[in-house]
Amino acid sequence: MKKILFIVGSARKGSFNRQLAGQAEKLLEGRAEVSYLDYSSIPLMDQDIEYPAPSEIERVRKACIEADALWFFTPEYNHSYPGAVKNLIDWLSRPLYKGAPRSENALAGKVFTVSTAAGGSGGSFVREKLIELLSFLGVKEATQTYTGIMLDREAFTTGILKADTEKLKKQADELLEAL
Repeated sequence: MKKILFIVGSARKGSFNRQLAGQAEKLLEGRAEVSYLDYSSIPLMDQDIEYPAPSEIERVRKACIEADALWFFTPEYNHSYPGAVKNLIDWLSRPLYKGAPRSENALAGKVFTVSTAAGGSGGSFVREKLIELLSFLGVKEATQTYTGIMLDREAFTTGILKADTEKLKKQADELLEAL
C-alpha cells in the first residue's frame, strides 16, 4: 500500500486545513497509508547546526523519505505559504550529509499535490507559490486537480469547514494513479 505524508501548514489543532486533511484521509481509507508530519519542533534552518542534523530534522527527513507522496494542506498567509512550511521545505531540500550532492535530499524522487482552505482567493496564491517552489526543487506534481476552498464569514465564525468533497476525491484519485 502506498504511503502518503500529509503536511498541514497550520499549527492550530482545529484549523480549516487540518479539517480538509481529515476529509482527504477518509477518501484514501483502505487505498493508501496516511500519516501526518509533525514538524512543530524543528529549529529554524541554520547552516551552523546543519551537520550533524538535529534529531528533529532527522525525524522529519525519515518520515519524508519513507513516504511515496507528499500532500500539502496549507493556509495562505499574505499571498504565500506560512514561514513554518518554508522552513520545513528548506530543511528537507538540503543534502542529507556533509559533502553529499544537493540532489541527495529527503525530497528526492517525491511527488506532491496541494490543497488549500483560505479566504477569498481560495488559496490560489499559496498553491501557485508552493507548486513553483517544489517544482524548482525537483519534486514532481502528481495531479492536475487542486482543491481550493474559499472560506466565507460563516466558516470564520463557526470554525467549521464546509466543503464539497468531489474535487478532493478527484485529486486523491489522481494522486494514487500517479503512484
